[in-house]
Amino acid sequence: MFIKRSPVKSSAISSIGYNADKKILEIEYISGDVYDYFKVPEHIFNELMQAESKGTFANTRIKEHYESEKKG
Repeated sequence: MFIKRSPVKSSAISSIGYNADKKILEIEYISGDVYDYFKVPEHIFNELMQAESKGTFANTRIKEHYESEKKG
């Protein structure tokens, strides 16, 4: 499944995308690794996009809370 990602200003994350129908959040990290996070509510995606530190938000509110899969 293709999810369009948008570049973000972050020292940890390159780009972020979201599929609202399937509730899949896709994050591309600076390392080049891309992860899909499943069953992520849209408000969490919106909060991530508004977060001053997207890396900290991902670490504290997403990584340990949602099932994920590394792509590639």
